[in-house]
Amino acid sequence: MMSMATEPKKRVAILGSTGSIGLNTLEVMSRHPGRFEVFALSASTRTEILLQQCVQYRPVFAVMASAHHGQELARKCRELGLATQVLWGAEAISMVASHELVDTVMAAIVGAAGLASCLAAARAGKRLLLANKEALVVGGDYFLQAVKLGGAKLLPIDSEHSAVFQSLPDDPHVWSQRVDKIILTASGGPFRRRDPSTLRDVTPAQACAHPNWVMGRKISVDSATMMNKALEVIEAHFLFGMRTDQIEVVIHPQSVIHSMVQYTDHSVVAQLGTPDMKVPIAYGLAWPDRMVSGAKPLDFRNMPDLSFEAIDAGDNVLRFPGLALAWSVLAAPPGSTAVLNAANEVAVEAFLAGQIRFDQIHAVNAGALGALVISPPESLEELLELDARARSKAQDLVRGIGL
Repeated sequence: MMSMATEPKKRVAILGSTGSIGLNTLEVMSRHPGRFEVFALSASTRTEILLQQCVQYRPVFAVMASAHHGQELARKCRELGLATQVLWGAEAISMVASHELVDTVMAAIVGAAGLASCLAAARAGKRLLLANKEALVVGGDYFLQAVKLGGAKLLPIDSEHSAVFQSLPDDPHVWSQRVDKIILTASGGPFRRRDPSTLRDVTPAQACAHPNWVMGRKISVDSATMMNKALEVIEAHFLFGMRTDQIEVVIHPQSVIHSMVQYTDHSVVAQLGTPDMKVPIAYGLAWPDRMVSGAKPLDFRNMPDLSFEAIDAGDNVLRFPGLALAWSVLAAPPGSTAVLNAANEVAVEAFLAGQIRFDQIHAVNAGALGALVISPPESLEELLELDARARSKAQDLVRGIGL
C-alpha cells in the first residue's frame, strides 16, 4: 500500500471557480500541492479572473458558459502562450465533470444551471463535492438515483450539511435507527432584528451585507429572506433520508455551531468552527481524512456567548415567510421543489435588478407554486422543461407586480 507521500495527486475539476466557493477551493488546494492538482476550471462570465487562474494553476481545460466569453478567453490564453484548452457551453462543462482523468468535482455553479454537470459527474462515479444545493433541490430522487447507479461519492459542502454529515454515524444504514432529528442552524441574516413592516424598504446592498459569511449576491439575498434555509431543508431531506418532521431550523446568530444531530437517546452531537467555507471544503477534499484548511481556529477563551432563537415564532414568521415553503413543497408532488427553486432564482434576480421589492420575493415564489400543475419529472429533459415553465410563470408574476 502506498504511503500518502507517494500517492498520486487527485485531479480536481472546479465548476464555478471564480465564485467564492471556487476561490476558497483553490486556496485550500494550494496549501497541499503534493495532494491535489487542478485539472479543469469553469466560469460563467468572469473571463479575467479565470484567465488569472489559468496562468497560476495551468489547468488542462478551462470552460466558459458562453461562446462569446469562451472565445475571448481562448484568445487571451493564446496570447500568453498557455497550453490550457479553452471550451465553452453546457456540454463542455459536463464533459470535464465526467472526464476519465478527473477524481474529484467541486460543483459550485450557482442555481439550476449546475444540474447537468452534477448529473454527469454522478453518472461517471466521481467524488462529487456538492456546493450547488440546487442539484438536489431540483433533481431530487432523480439525481440521487444517478449517484447510486454511477457509484459516485456525494459529499455536502454547504456548511450546515457538512456539519450534519460530520456529526452522523459513519454507517448510513444505522441513521434511521439512531437519529431522532437533525437541527440546521441559521444566522438570521442581516434582518434578524428588523421590524418586519420595514422590509419593503430593503435595498440590494443591505440584503447582500451578511453579518458573518462572505458570499455571492444571490446566496446573500437568499440568506436575508431565509430561502437559503428552505433550500437546505429540502437538500437535507434528500441527502440524509430524513422525514420532514425530523428536520428543524433554529437561529444561531454567532454562526459557531454549524448544525447538530439529535440522537434517539436525546444526546446531541454538533460541529463547531469559525464561519469559513474553507473548513467544509477541506473536509470534502480530504474525506475520510482531515487536513489543514487555512481557517482560523476557534478561541474558546474569547468565545462570544452562544444563543439560539426560535425561527417559527413571533416576528420571525413575518420576517421569513419563505422558510415554511420548504415543508410545503416536500409534501407536494415531486417536482414542486424544482418550481420553488426556479421561481426564487427569478425573484432574486428581479429584486437585485430593482424590478420588485425585497418583500415581494416571497409573493413571486408562492405565486408560481400555486399557479402550476406539476407532474413528477422522470428525466433531465422533463426537469428542465418544468424549470423553464416555473421561470416563465415567475417572470409573469414579476411583470404583474412591478414597482
